[in-house]
Amino acid sequence: MAKKAVATLQTGRTEGRSYTKVIKMVKNPQTGSYSFDEQMVPNEAVKDFFKN
Repeated sequence: MAKKAVATLQTGRTEGRSYTKVIKMVKNPQTGSYSFDEQMVPNEAVKDFFKN
């Protein structure tokens, strides 16, 4: 019974699924080392994140 109750509670939430965690490597022009740029962006803006 408990598994059924937990599964039904999760069907109404969709706002957390409209975002994607994206990670991009960025090179520092001064030192030449790489760092990671992590962001949570909306699903519609994922392609724009990687263009810049």
